[in-house]
Amino acid sequence: MSLSTTTETTLADEPSFVLRMMRMLWADKFALIAVLFLLIMLVLALIGPQWLGDLAIKQNLRGRNLAPFDWQREWVFWLGADALGRPLLARIIAAAQHTLMIAAGAVLLSSVAGTVLGLLAGFAAPRIGQIIMRLADVIMSFPSLLIAVIVLYLLGSSILNLMLVLSITRIPVYIRTTRAEVLEVRERMFVQAARVMGASSTRILFRHILPVVLPTLTTLATLDFAYVMLAESALSFLGIGIQPPDITWGLMISQGRQYLTNAWWLSFWPGLAIILTTLSLNLLSNWLRVALDPVQRWRLEMKGHKHG
Repeated sequence: MSLSTTTETTLADEPSFVLRMMRMLWADKFALIAVLFLLIMLVLALIGPQWLGDLAIKQNLRGRNLAPFDWQREWVFWLGADALGRPLLARIIAAAQHTLMIAAGAVLLSSVAGTVLGLLAGFAAPRIGQIIMRLADVIMSFPSLLIAVIVLYLLGSSILNLMLVLSITRIPVYIRTTRAEVLEVRERMFVQAARVMGASSTRILFRHILPVVLPTLTTLATLDFAYVMLAESALSFLGIGIQPPDITWGLMISQGRQYLTNAWWLSFWPGLAIILTTLSLNLLSNWLRVALDPVQRWRLEMKGHKHG
């Protein structure tokens, strides 16, 4: 058997990237539980409001501040009811859509804009890089929540405004991270070889450099999703985020804080939803950092073979 035939057989037997990732995920039970929880949250956010109908906004003043764990009532009241008799479980499911949508939109906008600017800052002419970095430094010199408070006070609170404000405050993080990665990767041999072979700067940037930088940015975006979600909750808690009749987990906590002494569950359950979601995102981020790193990936692959 020739060497070429042996090589082709070996490559054919090599599992696909998706299958390898699934094996590594199965080997890490904490990451697997985190992914399953996030998938459940995503499904609830997508179909929950349509499935629930008007249950999340239907008032019943006779059931004001209903205590949780009353199994004799409908399942939507198992976590209790708020000050207007609205079921907390239904409202948490409905609030998941706005909470996750704002976080996802802000992360998408900031990651795309920050990555493009970071690529330019690290690969383009030094003057362009200096301008981009000074712009990032100006944005980072102000506390992100303070910028959000001022802008939302001037423009008003809405889902779109929240996305834009939170994304702008996070763009410098992606710029600095991407630029640092590009400055290191651009000196590697494969980039120099592509330049010698006549590849254009655009092809080198997006075909050779970006795939190497992408794993780091994916991990950063996963962590940033949790940060943005907490920032949105903080703004809603302060009363300058989403306003009724729209609802988020942070707004639910804000509405329930005046009843903490006699109805703790009004703030506890949405707070628990935030904690579990951010914890799951952090676990997933830690797993992605190892799974997407060719140097450290072998540890998870060995576990995956043992469990396979």
